[in-house]
Order: sequence, then structure tokens, then C-alpha cells
Amino acid sequence: MEQNDNNTALLVMDVQGTIVKNLKDSSSLLDNLSNAIQKARTNKIPVIYIVVGFRKGYPEVSPNNKGFTTLRNGGRMLDNEEAYMVDRSIAPKTGDVTIVKKRVSAFTGSDLEVVLRSMGIKHIVLSGIATSGVILSTLREAADKDYKITVIADCCADADEEVHRVLTTKVFPKQAEVVTLEQWY
Repeated sequence: MEQNDNNTALLVMDVQGTIVKNLKDSSSLLDNLSNAIQKARTNKIPVIYIVVGFRKGYPEVSPNNKGFTTLRNGGRMLDNEEAYMVDRSIAPKTGDVTIVKKRVSAFTGSDLEVVLRSMGIKHIVLSGIATSGVILSTLREAADKDYKITVIADCCADADEEVHRVLTTKVFPKQAEVVTLEQWY
């Protein structure tokens, strides 16, 4: 795998405690993410955390947005600072960047692109929850923005394991390099 540490960043997306709770078994994912984060830090690759969050009362959620309207009306409580907190086992450290987004893609409704440009990042490495949500949406938008993209398949999870498999083996390889944690560094 071609590596260029100078323009690469690891994105750890939507691994907030409230979202992690939705997985049947999160322990192997969190272990893998912890190892990926350590590999990135060892290789001086910036770690950028992306969290989904809203203002109190969800003013950013349109009634036309089926997914987020369901979330808002379902009492998922993503409109307070506690909900923005990344799972403690992989929490950001001093110097890590945390970005709050307002939609499924890490780019939409956030300043991710500004941060990536200011850091000179041209290659993003994707990880997080859910493969069919933030990973898919961010990958598609990043491809349209001409980023080089890597997905660490075993650092992503989805409530539907078959959907995860199809995306990582059939869909993502058309626009990104898909690797395992062992293959990445």
C-alpha cells in the first residue's frame, strides 16, 4: 500500500457513546480503532474525530430529513455536549481535532474540508460507525472532491453485518482502497 504520511489523516467518525451502544458487540471495533489511532500517532498522522451533533432543540433538522427527524423525535439526545463525547476508550487527546457535523457525511454541515485544506491533507483514511452511514456518505463526497481514500474495513461497523460486507467488498473498492488494520501500516 502506498503511504504518504505528510498528507494523510485518519478520520474516526461517529464513535460517540450514544452510537456505540447501538452495536451488538463493540469491543473488537473499539480495540481495532484504538490500535489504528495508535498507529496513526506513531506515524505522525493526524487523527481527526468527527461527531454528529445538533443545537438544543435540533434547529438544523428539517422535517424533510427522514433520518434526522426520526432521531430527533426518538429522544436520542444528540443536542447536548455529553452526546458529542467520543467513547472513552478512544477519546481525543490534546492536539487532536474534533469536528461536529450536522448531516450523515462528515463534510456536509461541518468545517472538515477547511481543516483538511489547512493541514494539506489529500489522503483520508476512514473509520467509524456506521459503514452504511457516515463511511458511505463521506467516501462518496470525498471521491467527488478528489481526495485519495482508504477505508480500514475492520475499523468500521454497521448494525447490519451483510450491508457492511457488501459495501467493503463490492462498493467501496470502486472509489477507495479497502484494507484491514493489519494491512494499514
